[in-house]
Amino acid sequence: MPRVKRGPKRARKRKKILKLASGYVLTKSKLYRSAKESVQKALKYSYRDRRVRKRDFRQLWIIRIGAASRENGLSYSRFVAGLKKAGVALDRKILADLALNDAAAFANLAETAKQAISGSASA
Repeated sequence: MPRVKRGPKRARKRKKILKLASGYVLTKSKLYRSAKESVQKALKYSYRDRRVRKRDFRQLWIIRIGAASRENGLSYSRFVAGLKKAGVALDRKILADLALNDAAAFANLAETAKQAISGSASA
């Protein structure tokens, strides 16, 4: 089998990894082997944490909506159920923003939810 030295291809590969590792501490940004391991781990974490971020934000929105709905006399689950029965199609991100920045609008939505719940209970 013939000998393969790779030449510029290997240099480009190493350069790419070291560029990705720039800013890392000590040998992790200087030496190819440590840099490669660090970059691989960092890419794994970034892939995983893009999904975790979605979970974290949803959790935060639910906490904010729950706190604001309790101020208006409803639990989170009854508030969301009431909005669904009333046909209000706002996602949690928008509801959390309203709860934080526009209390009057959120109170109005809470009233809508209460009416929808009481209307379905009497029917």
